[in-house]
Amino acid sequence: MEESIKQGVILNQHQRLALNMYFTQSQLHYHANAALKPLGLSSQQFNILRILRGQKGKPIGVKDIAERMIDKMSNASRIVEKLRTKNLVRRSECPQDRRKVEIVITEEGLEVIAKASSIMDQAMNERLHHLTEEEAHEINTLLDKINSKSD
Repeated sequence: MEESIKQGVILNQHQRLALNMYFTQSQLHYHANAALKPLGLSSQQFNILRILRGQKGKPIGVKDIAERMIDKMSNASRIVEKLRTKNLVRRSECPQDRRKVEIVITEEGLEVIAKASSIMDQAMNERLHHLTEEEAHEINTLLDKINSKSD
């Protein structure tokens, strides 16, 4: 990693770990976007389509989508609108609260997310195939420990 980012000496292992996680996330994000590009999707759009597919046809509000997104800094409203213009999602007024907009995935969206999921599975497998199941489990356990730390 140090060679890739042209970084000299890193002061301690915790700093190296933080940099390594940022670097790894960046690499995975780059490869995910490259894999999704032929479908005209970004990784954030892919994330929203997966959330909507998981709803199994049940409408969900944009605020709830934003809370479930991996990248919490994403502008969910803007991304949903892009997906709507591609006919991958449909917006409708909530019957109980006319101020609330509900989102559902369309049939076309379900077809696209099926293709995209297959492409992403293959792309991530190419990046991570050299890890054993045990190594992947160990890394997942450690990342879960890091991510469970509440502030």
